[in-house]
Amino acid sequence: MKQIRYLLKREFYLFFTNKTLISVFFLAPVFYALLIGFTYKSGKVEHIPVIVVNHDNTPLSGQLVEMLQDSKSLKVLSYINEPANLKDEIIRTEAAAAIIIPERFEAMMLQKKYPEVNVYVNTSNVLTANFATKAIQLTLGTFSAGSEIKALEKKGMNADLAKTQFEPFKANYITLFNTTSNYLVFMWPAMMAVVLQQVILLAMAVTFSEEFKRESFIKDFAGKEKYAVFVMAIKCLPIWIFANFNILFFYLCSLYFRIPVPDNVWNFFLITAVFVVAATNLGVLVSILVPDALKATQYLMVIASPAFIISGFTWPTYAMPGFIKSFTAIIPLTPYLEALKIMVVQNGPAVLTKKYLVHLFILGGVYFVIGWIALKIKIHFLFKRYKISENIADDESAELISSGE
Repeated sequence: MKQIRYLLKREFYLFFTNKTLISVFFLAPVFYALLIGFTYKSGKVEHIPVIVVNHDNTPLSGQLVEMLQDSKSLKVLSYINEPANLKDEIIRTEAAAAIIIPERFEAMMLQKKYPEVNVYVNTSNVLTANFATKAIQLTLGTFSAGSEIKALEKKGMNADLAKTQFEPFKANYITLFNTTSNYLVFMWPAMMAVVLQQVILLAMAVTFSEEFKRESFIKDFAGKEKYAVFVMAIKCLPIWIFANFNILFFYLCSLYFRIPVPDNVWNFFLITAVFVVAATNLGVLVSILVPDALKATQYLMVIASPAFIISGFTWPTYAMPGFIKSFTAIIPLTPYLEALKIMVVQNGPAVLTKKYLVHLFILGGVYFVIGWIALKIKIHFLFKRYKISENIADDESAELISSGE
């Protein structure tokens, strides 16, 4: 028991004396949470610049321009004459779209010749292009329907009948999840999960690769290759404990930024706990297999850096090649993000997250077993190289404990 206390004290001492590890594990999550939260705090992109060229300049075309100006999402940049180079003007003004109202727009509307309004969409930024296109389509659709109904009313048709003539059937679009299309609600859980996995892997990258070089490790753990599970647990314990502080901070930030929290909090913490264990086991495995701390960090960053891109959170996995899907399946972030989407964004029941919980259990178990075997072999050969017997190691450990007391 005394030796266990000594080893625990030793592990926490190593954790808190590593300034780089402390800054990465505690400061990075705080920095990223606040940065992402305040960057996307509004949740929606509003007042998007849109060029409107009105070649007609009649009351009807002016009414259309006014309706575009009334849209909260758009900031209309009115032009009487079309710029010589429309593409260059879009780049210069950073406009998301350009709307061209043709000459004789009003006359053609009255003559039922159906004039064409051209909308040039700047898709260099897909996000702003989508927001602008949605607002423009809504405005143009409302204007078109209103004009048609008014024309039918002028012919003597009553308003209700005019609506049915123009719209033979009614389609109701009902948004089910993230009904306000809030970008922060969509991105927050994913970004926080990415940050959490990143700091865990960075912290675990140096655990064993650094330890194998320390003489104190060889003395303290000599003859304990039989207890590789115990050694792994000792090394992971600080990360398991202090990861909870990061999760708690993310939770408090989500309350501040008014991001929905899961209804089933216990299910959320269970899946998050299994995710943390799976990520630490992955870090332990790489740290054991790669003897150099820098290389272990590099290998883990190769895994962690593209993890969000290929996780399927934004770009669906069914649209990815088979070998990419196979790679995403072995990264803990992938099933965790799918579970988070159900819990936070879609507010689904716990039963729908079960398969992702099982996936995380399998990943954590596989990484643990491989890491356990690798550690037993590594410790065995390490002690053999230093020719340390179990009896000598026990004597030295006893001396260390007594001196520590």
